[in-house]
Amino acid sequence: MIKWRLRIVISLLAVLLVTPVSAQGLNFGSGDSDSPIEVYADDGIEWQQDALTFIARGNARAVRGEVTVYGDELHAFYRKLADGGTEIWRLDAINNVRIVTPGETASGDKGVYDVDNGILVLTGKKVSLVTPTDEVIADEQLEYWERKQMAVARGNAQVFSDGKNLKADVIVAYMKKDGTGKSSIRRVEAFDNVQVVTKTEKATSERGVYNVKSGIATLTGSVMIVRDANQLNGCKAEVNMNSGISKMFSCAGQGGGQVGGVFNLGGQKAKGN
Repeated sequence: MIKWRLRIVISLLAVLLVTPVSAQGLNFGSGDSDSPIEVYADDGIEWQQDALTFIARGNARAVRGEVTVYGDELHAFYRKLADGGTEIWRLDAINNVRIVTPGETASGDKGVYDVDNGILVLTGKKVSLVTPTDEVIADEQLEYWERKQMAVARGNAQVFSDGKNLKADVIVAYMKKDGTGKSSIRRVEAFDNVQVVTKTEKATSERGVYNVKSGIATLTGSVMIVRDANQLNGCKAEVNMNSGISKMFSCAGQGGGQVGGVFNLGGQKAKGN
């Protein structure tokens, strides 16, 4: 089988792909805009000039600097500019998609990057973003909004960080960069069927907000905390995922009454309000 290689230089290319990781991240457009994009494919590269599209098939990969995009197929859509130049406005990666930097990997069944709006969408049975400190996974979709430095995971979404686990139907993770340019999660918002799991307890609610620096998850709406055979119920709770200390608050002013609890004391159950 002939292995094809195409080297493309597009001086006006601003961005191809991004995810919220590392100094460069998964960003084909960062750094020198004149640096080449190298595209490899086992089964050939097709240039559809009328459709303004490049299609690479068969174990395809696109490389720019330290960022590599893998997929069974890669489709790059470009447009002509008034000054006679061209620019990429969308990139699709199809089947077995991985976007890799030296320290981070995003993966899914399909990836679509909207260059104009700076939005990457990964879809599939399992989509994930793995960094040296965090992992975000979901069963349906993972979006990254470059300009907002925000990742949105949908469908049995989970965040893992330093032995801590937060689950929900939808998770929104906000990123920050340190002094070296490395990105990490600073805040997480969780919606519907929220679960916070630590080594000692499990807390559930309708909504949650997790501050990574303080380690505190604030839970609201039908909150329940379970530790061993003990249980607390209320409208709002603060779970310190660093210290393991949890606080439950009453529903005062919300028409919900007091905090309730079920405690197993030496094999006997005791109820408290």
